[in-house]
Amino acid sequence: MPDRLPPLNALRAFEAAGRYLSFTRAAGELHVTPAAISHQVKQLEDYLGAKLFRRLTRELRLTEEGQALLPGLREAFERMGQAVRQLTARDTQGLLTVTTITTFALAWLVPRLPRFQAQYPDIEVRLMTAPRLVDFAREDVDAAIRYGRGHWPGLRADKLIEDMLTPLCGPAYRDRLRTPEDLRNVPLIDQYDDPTDWTIWLAAAGLKNLGRSGRATFDSTRVSVQAAMDGLGVAIGAPALFAGEIAAGRLFQPFPLVVPNDKAYWLVYPEASAERPKIKAFRDWTLAEIAADADAPPMPAAFRADKPSGRAAATSRRSAKAGHAPGRDDGSDD
Repeated sequence: MPDRLPPLNALRAFEAAGRYLSFTRAAGELHVTPAAISHQVKQLEDYLGAKLFRRLTRELRLTEEGQALLPGLREAFERMGQAVRQLTARDTQGLLTVTTITTFALAWLVPRLPRFQAQYPDIEVRLMTAPRLVDFAREDVDAAIRYGRGHWPGLRADKLIEDMLTPLCGPAYRDRLRTPEDLRNVPLIDQYDDPTDWTIWLAAAGLKNLGRSGRATFDSTRVSVQAAMDGLGVAIGAPALFAGEIAAGRLFQPFPLVVPNDKAYWLVYPEASAERPKIKAFRDWTLAEIAADADAPPMPAAFRADKPSGRAAATSRRSAKAGHAPGRDDGSDD
């Protein structure tokens, strides 16, 4: 008898046929034809140099050699199955490491994480904020939330939220902003990582030559919006990321004009990891939360200006029809 093991498929076919004493039922379990089971068993018999079944007219019986081989194989396959199940179970628990950017973490993800942990109590989320692109091949990271246009070679990217731009202010400036022209008289807050956001929105509002006063600059949209709520000036950002603050009356969207900047927030991970249970669980939960946000009732009118100026309203209609606004692809992850 050869020292090396016979083909695994042949052993699996014999084990199933021996357990059922039927090639037909074994074929159903293994999703092959009865002829394939018969062929695999014959291949194993030739390999071992021994008959394993007595093939009668309406019956299949194990020979003495078959009876001797079957218990050990059954135990081996049961242990293999248990090992696979344990590994799969372990991948739906333990540590899930996600890197993200500050704005998305604080404005959207962190307030919702208790719901994820309630749904998946065995998965511990380790959240890290960093502006740089993570190297999945070298770093112990499962997934990342990135900002940009979704082009990262070798990685799968699922779009989460489109980045839509509109001015956002706190109570100190709410009553001073009746039309976009009023932005000439208030301080505007910038993000130095993406200084084109104001340019995009102002151009869509027909205010290309707006003289901007008292500018302050921060390195994240979340910090800029917090500064706006504290009365430092008027920020610009995506209202969907700050729906809680708007609903609570701490933040206001003074104009209905919302302009896309051709960028979005994306959930990114290696293609080979897409179906790992803990990554799939996080992806499915995140997309479900975003879908629930989209189905939420619209923002109360009290938190917006009653009417846009004629020029802003016309520009808003043109922008919606065009479906895009000018922007640049800087490959940003911020």
